[in-house]
Amino acid sequence: MITYKKIVVGFFAVILFILIIFTQSFLGWEKTLQGQLYPNVKIDHQDFGKKTKTDVVDYFNNKNLSLKKISFSILLDNQPIATLSGRQINLHYDGPGLAERAYLIGRSSNTTSRYYQKISSIFFNQSFQISSTIDFDKETVKQTINNFEESFNKPAKNALFKFENGKVVNFLQEEYGQELNSEKFLTDFDKAIFGLRSDQKIITIVIDKKIIKPEITLAEANSFGIEEYIGEGRSDYSHSIPERIHNIILGSSKFNGVLIPKDKIFSFNEAVGDISSSTGYKPAYIIKAGKTVLGDGGGICQVSTTFFRAALESGLPIVERHPHAYRVGYYENDAKPGLDATVFAPSVDLKIKNDTPAYILIQTEVDENNNLLYFRFYGKKDGRKAEISTPVLWDAQPPPDPLYQDDPSLKRGVTKQVDFAAWGGKARFNYKIIYNDGRVAEDQFFSSYRPWQAVFLVGTQD
Repeated sequence: MITYKKIVVGFFAVILFILIIFTQSFLGWEKTLQGQLYPNVKIDHQDFGKKTKTDVVDYFNNKNLSLKKISFSILLDNQPIATLSGRQINLHYDGPGLAERAYLIGRSSNTTSRYYQKISSIFFNQSFQISSTIDFDKETVKQTINNFEESFNKPAKNALFKFENGKVVNFLQEEYGQELNSEKFLTDFDKAIFGLRSDQKIITIVIDKKIIKPEITLAEANSFGIEEYIGEGRSDYSHSIPERIHNIILGSSKFNGVLIPKDKIFSFNEAVGDISSSTGYKPAYIIKAGKTVLGDGGGICQVSTTFFRAALESGLPIVERHPHAYRVGYYENDAKPGLDATVFAPSVDLKIKNDTPAYILIQTEVDENNNLLYFRFYGKKDGRKAEISTPVLWDAQPPPDPLYQDDPSLKRGVTKQVDFAAWGGKARFNYKIIYNDGRVAEDQFFSSYRPWQAVFLVGTQD
């Protein structure tokens, strides 16, 4: 008669036998799969079970060859403007990365996950799916759209006007601008890559753009309310080198005929635009990083200083103004220290506000015979008065002794002056706007000028 004890012993013997068989089978599979992916590991539904990592890399390298041949046709206004190939943007699958991900199934660092994946894969035919993604060189695409922006983006240009015989007459038509929607282009490009099909050879991507309307058009000429002269600024640029004079003439021309709308804060830097050799400016002396050096656009501060004086004379609020680091002789040819304004894009700007009842028209004049620059403002007077106190200078400090520096690029015996001495000091003047309704706006402009050292380079080259 079979006893209970014999049944239990028999049961555990069977279990032990099964475990031994299972373990032997498992270890046999493990040995067989060394260096191979586990069964039922799939990438994009393609079965790579029992394949090596090299097999996976080779497979995607072949797919990458097809990707290199795909072309991306870029359209603007229904016209092709460029073509990018898959090779140019390095369109590719990450074969090594996919191979490594697939190989790690069944080899996870987490013990529970590792044995679950091994057993499920080997004994229960469970599939493990991995999805591939196509990658590309995003910087190349970004640089492409940046190049498009340089070629196709253009700002709107306001109509320019001239004041003659008591009325405004136009002399330059406004121009509409345009701006490419670069962010949407980059998003659309990503979507095109994400949705790429293997049978596609040419993919079309359209660049959207928006039209920028100018603020001031000829059609609005009769609504500007400009009736009369309201103020003038003048400065004397005597002793300027020819390059500086060239820059003064060019810079001031950017303002001739410009209109400042009512209630608008007007930025000098925005109006003058890019100041560089590419826009016609020549090297002349500027203050940069605590030194007087040759730089494109030297002389533009003569323009900003004259503009500043015109705004003061016209009784306009000064929103932002910066003095020079040291006293510049040009601005004291016809004025006391303190009546200057420096600019240096993008952070150092000169801003004024048009709080008059009408638009303000700017007209500039360069008197080359007498070395004089004029800014004249036309608009509509509202009874305001501007009071500008005489600038006061104190704490005058003499310039330090000249500094002589050896320069091996100059021949011995040659001395070249590269910076110029200037007295230091502090200057201040008061500015008051008395409005017709009794309101009073007061401001004080303070300038702290450093004593400036002359610097000479002394040649040491034999």
